[in-house]
Parts: sequence; C-alpha cells; structure tokens
Amino acid sequence: MNIQEQINYNRIAEAIDYIKTNFKDQPSLDEVAEKVHLSPFHFQRLFSEWAGTTPKKFLQYISVEHAKKLLTEHQATLFDTAYETGLSGTSRLHDLFVNIEGMTPAEYKNGGKNLHINYSFAESPFGNLVVAATAKGVCYMAFEEGEDKAVADLKGKFPNATFHQKLDLMQQNALFIFQNDWSKLHQIKLHLKGTDFQLKVWETLLKIPMGQLSTYGAIAQKIKQPSASRAVGTAIGSNPVAFLIPCHRVIQSTGTLGGYMWGSTRKAVMIGWESAKINSLEVVEE
Repeated sequence: MNIQEQINYNRIAEAIDYIKTNFKDQPSLDEVAEKVHLSPFHFQRLFSEWAGTTPKKFLQYISVEHAKKLLTEHQATLFDTAYETGLSGTSRLHDLFVNIEGMTPAEYKNGGKNLHINYSFAESPFGNLVVAATAKGVCYMAFEEGEDKAVADLKGKFPNATFHQKLDLMQQNALFIFQNDWSKLHQIKLHLKGTDFQLKVWETLLKIPMGQLSTYGAIAQKIKQPSASRAVGTAIGSNPVAFLIPCHRVIQSTGTLGGYMWGSTRKAVMIGWESAKINSLEVVEE
C-alpha cells in the first residue's frame, strides 16, 4: 500500500469511526467530510470508490440500529435465516470451499516443531497484513502495522517452527479473497492449531454468508452447546486467520457490534464493505 492509499484508508477508517460514534445524530455528508479534512465532493467520491457505495448507504450498513433490525425482524435466529435467504450466485464469496485441517496433537503440543512456515506481507482494503502457511494450508493471517511486530507475533504462535519469508501458492490463494475478480480464487486450505472446541467454532464461522451477521448465542446453538456463549466468544477471540475466518460477522445479541481483535473500527469497515459488495453484485445480476 503506497503512502496515498494509506492516507485514504486512514481517512475512511476515521470517517467510519466518527459515524459509528455519532450515528444517532445521523451526521451529514458535510459534517463527516469536515472531520476528515476533505471537501464534501472529494469525500463522497473517495468514499464511493473505496466502499462501492455512498457514505449515506454505508451508514445504514454499519449502524447499530441496522444490526438490531436484522436481529429482531426474524423469528428464527439470524444465523439460521442467513442459510435460508443466502444469495446463490456462483461469484459469491461465501460459496468458496474453505477446508480446515487441524494440526496433530503432537504439532499442537510442541509449538509447531518440524513445521516449515512461509510468510509474507500484503496489502488489503483494511490495512497491511501478514499471512503465513505450512505445506498443508494457511495457518495465520493478521492485520499488523509494523513488520517486526508481525513476525514476532507469528513466531509466538509457533515458537518451535522454522520460518522463511516467502510468498507461496497457499498464501496467494488466500490473498485473492481481497480482489474484486473472485473468479481467480482457488480452493483455500487452512492448517490451524486449536482445541477441538476452537476448531468447531471456527468451522461454524465459515458458514456465515458474506453480508450476513450472527451472534455468539447463535454460534453456540449451532455447535449444540447453547450454554457456551462465553466460551464461544473466547474461541472467536482466538481466531488466528483474520477475515478469511469471518469472526467480524459475529455481533452481540443486543445488536451492538462488540469487540474485535484487530479493532472495532476495522470490524465496522469490514461489515460495511461486505454489505456494499453484496449490494453491488445484486445490482449487476438484476
């Protein structure tokens, strides 16, 4: 991401943060543009280019009231409703096959000993990230501003593994997820270190369609442990693969967005970006 793109991302993130904090006042285009030091015309154009929709529509996608509406208008859980109303186009992101292979007990216990992990740095619509993979699949993806910290955090996950800074096919397939042309996506494979419970939760997250939201309680119901909402939240907070395992699609039962490992503003941006993407696909298909 070049300097100007980083500036643009920071401005959009700041605008989203301001809208999220002040949504009850329904801030005008002029007001939000002033907060990010742009003219209304320039802000409208930049925002539309980045998000694929106008600031006004984007506000609707991420507002707390929108989330509450999604949760209260359906008698069934939102999670179940998503399956019944999911869009069926072949270009949909949630139609991808993403397979999880858990590490063996020995690999899990010894911190990745004998594992060879390639890693690289990449750009995304939501900031810079590090992505890493074993021979079996992607094992880590995280948003990081500094490369030194990114590597340190990665090695902390697998203290006994061997690391090489190298972009491989496993990583490349995963990074295609951020491109507009999803026809280039190949099957994405994940190779994750986690308990049986964590793996079950992460697999369930993969079934939430793009542009839809679920709750911690709904996830607990899906894994047939309805009283485990808190444990589900902990497992979601331990998600090692940002965006690809879509923990950003899980919100609180009250309709509030809730926390996110990589920042609540980034979570709001992701939800809005996906809603805008689905909206634009619907327009094209109509």
